[in-house]
Amino acid sequence: MSKNPDIYLLYEYMEKISFTVRFKVLLDAPIDADMLNQAAQEAIKRFPYFSVKVGLDKGQNYTLTHNVRPIAVLPEKDERLTLGSDQVNRHLFAITYRDDCIWFNFSHSVCGAFGGLFWVKTTLYQYMLKKYGQLVPPKDIKLPDSCVTDGELAFPDSDALPKNEPIYRYDGGDSNLALLRTIKYLVNPFVKDCYYYQIEIPYKEFMDYAARVDGSPNTILAAMMYKMSTRYLKEKKDTHLSVRIAADYRSDIGADESYRDFVRFIHIRYEWDMKDESIEKLNMRARGAIIKQNQTELSVERFIEIENSREGIDAQPDLKSKKKYAAKNSTFRSDPRDNCTVSYVGKTDWGELDQHIKGFYTITDGDLFCEVNALSDKFCITFQLIDKKREPLDLFCEILDKEKLPYTVSERFVRNLPKIELPQA
Repeated sequence: MSKNPDIYLLYEYMEKISFTVRFKVLLDAPIDADMLNQAAQEAIKRFPYFSVKVGLDKGQNYTLTHNVRPIAVLPEKDERLTLGSDQVNRHLFAITYRDDCIWFNFSHSVCGAFGGLFWVKTTLYQYMLKKYGQLVPPKDIKLPDSCVTDGELAFPDSDALPKNEPIYRYDGGDSNLALLRTIKYLVNPFVKDCYYYQIEIPYKEFMDYAARVDGSPNTILAAMMYKMSTRYLKEKKDTHLSVRIAADYRSDIGADESYRDFVRFIHIRYEWDMKDESIEKLNMRARGAIIKQNQTELSVERFIEIENSREGIDAQPDLKSKKKYAAKNSTFRSDPRDNCTVSYVGKTDWGELDQHIKGFYTITDGDLFCEVNALSDKFCITFQLIDKKREPLDLFCEILDKEKLPYTVSERFVRNLPKIELPQA
């Protein structure tokens, strides 16, 4: 692979999957726009790999070059931004705000949640310094006057990675029961609005519950999403249900500090005749699946698969061919299909910024999808749906009630995931 690793997901964009992300941060006071703008400009200088614009070279390959224009800090308008456009000074990163909320919008091609949090923490820290004075920063913060490290930029050499046969491979097959819900959306996610609800569960109560059932947030929520699915989706002969859990594998390939996105999925197959089992038992099934699939060998295979796909893109003669090849050979689309997804990056260190953060939510693509973040006092779950029917949410909340977990649920919100404007051949 000869090109910048950060460009390749852009070839898959094609108005079919947005591959953009929003972090929504709720603070304890209305946003000061001038302070936020100053903080944003200070912070983005620390991330030259994010401060870029997309170009097209003579070989019709996307390129990323330094963008000297300010990062856009704009009022939130309940509409989609277009990253890469003049609206946001050609950046693939942009910030919007309204009342006491800040949205951090970015292209998934450059990074995932792990890398995006670098940028969010630095921006929020610079903002809160101006608003509140000195605060203890997160331990892993990238301060504006610090140097970019080799670890941040790390991209492994696949030839140097050990290539051993894994002990176990997932062979559970596709769960297609929710596929009809998503076909229209997969054709074009921008033909209609998609939605989410914010669920908050007190941190102590959730972790006490996790200790009682010997589970983790990932495995417990997977079990609950399965339970919800058995009541929401119609049972059919010779079918099964499955839940995917996002797993960060950067440590498996020696890229522990890299800002780039290294995520694969762990799949948990459930049968219909498990629907009356307790959450505790279903949680144990999820734990077993994680143990079986949490292998370095599978991570290396995933990384090599992605590299091979990118080399195939490079070999195509023009932009149209590159996009066609990228769509056909997408590692994301070739994964086994699951009817639900849970994604939790783990508890995030916010330092003393935590005392001013009321909520932190990740907004992405996906249906029947729980994006999970943890603050010191609460879990913040983004429950994502592709339509206005809230029955899956209500069924999920009934499970929380049965397990005697306290929670609150917000109103329905529109996701407004950004589009991306790309250069044309």
